[in-house]
Formats: sequence, C-alpha cells, structure tokens
Amino acid sequence: MTLSVAYIFQHQKLLVDANLQLPKVEKLASDLVVQHQDHVIARDLFVDETIPEGYQLMPIRELIQIWSVAEFLQASRAVQLLEWRRNHKFCSHCGPAPEIAAVAHAMVCPACGYSQYPRVQPCIITIITKGDHQVLLAKSAHHKSNMYGLIAGFVEVGETLEEAVQRETLEEVGLKLKNIRYMSSQPWPFPSNLMIAFQAEYESGEIQLQVEEISDAQFFQFDQLPEIPFKGSIAHDMIMQLLAQQKSI
Repeated sequence: MTLSVAYIFQHQKLLVDANLQLPKVEKLASDLVVQHQDHVIARDLFVDETIPEGYQLMPIRELIQIWSVAEFLQASRAVQLLEWRRNHKFCSHCGPAPEIAAVAHAMVCPACGYSQYPRVQPCIITIITKGDHQVLLAKSAHHKSNMYGLIAGFVEVGETLEEAVQRETLEEVGLKLKNIRYMSSQPWPFPSNLMIAFQAEYESGEIQLQVEEISDAQFFQFDQLPEIPFKGSIAHDMIMQLLAQQKSI
C-alpha cells in the first residue's frame, strides 16, 4: 500500500517528527489531496485526538525559517485548503453540505451544482526608500516585539494594486509615493493571503502615524537597521534584496 506524505494541522501548528519531517500515513476518504501524483494529503488533527508518539506540533511561523521555498509553498497550499474546507461547510446558494470535487479544488453542491473555490485575499506590501541610503520601516501597534516591518494591507474592492500601495501608505504613515514597481509575491497562510510586493520611492509628506495600526515609523539608514522580520517572510526577502542592490552600486 502506498503511503501519503501528510500535512496534519492543528490550527496554525503542523505535526512533525524530531527531525522536522512530515509523517507518512494511509490516505483517508476525508483527506484533502494537495498533490495527486506525489501522494501528498492534508488533514486536521482535532484537539481531542492524541499526538502520535515521536511527533510534535510546531508553529508554521517557526518552520518557515527552516524550510526551503518549495517546502513552504506546499505547506502553504495544504493549510489554506484545510482553512477553505472549514469555512465552506454549506452551499452559499441553497444550503446543503457540498462535496469535494474529484479533480479540481472545488466544493460542489449536490443539490444545485454550484461550485465554491478556495478564496485568496490579495495584500500589498511595500518597501519605501528615501534618497540613496534610507528605508522606511514601521512597528506594528499589535505586536509586543521590537521588530520593524514594511507597510502592508489588504487590497480593497475596485482598486488597483498600485492604488492600494498609495492608499495604505497614506493611511498608515501619511506619505505620498512615486515610482511604484512590482517586485515579487508570496502566498501567506495566515489565514489565506497572497502578499504582493512593491518597491516605491518617497515623494512628499511628513510621517503621521495611524496609531491604531502603527506605533512607530522611521526612515532608517541602511547600515543602522532595527530588528526586521524573520527569514522566510517576504518582508525579510525584500529588505535583503534592497541591501544587496545598494551594495552592488
């Protein structure tokens, strides 16, 4: 019998062994298939279930710093598919419980045939420079750490990504930007976001904090940065890429 590599989650924690390897299990009818050809599945570990001997639950945020990009992308897909299934237990048109489609990632209503697909929430994240040697970093009002990150937020209905970059920056720190350029993207499974990265330049304005969201924001010299987001996050990659660009000039 072929065993499947299993992403087994309890909330935002993943079941791994002492070497941070995933378990291999017999596939159940209730499992979500992450990759058909490679026999990769995802399932929930409920709070009343026993953790298997030799295994532990580890927060995904800690594993991100260890995983390769490919490992993170597959785990991101797994946790987001499980989140989607938890939140779509009924047909939004007529009410019955939907069934998982055999081929595509879809929930299909057996009564009316309506299909529900996984939802992705687009978020912009922006690295903002001023002159040749300064970058804007902001400290979240929701975090107790001293970490400084980048300006980020959800894209609103009816706006372009570039408009979202301008709006979020103006709302959170009171600044206007110019030369907005796309950099990269990263799925971010907290719970189901797609982070879309931009680089932009300061144009005008004085820093005015949206105190409900930001407790501090400053332009830092490249060689005097505070604590920044952890390795594996797109914010960390953006900052490292900017520093590498400056060193090459």
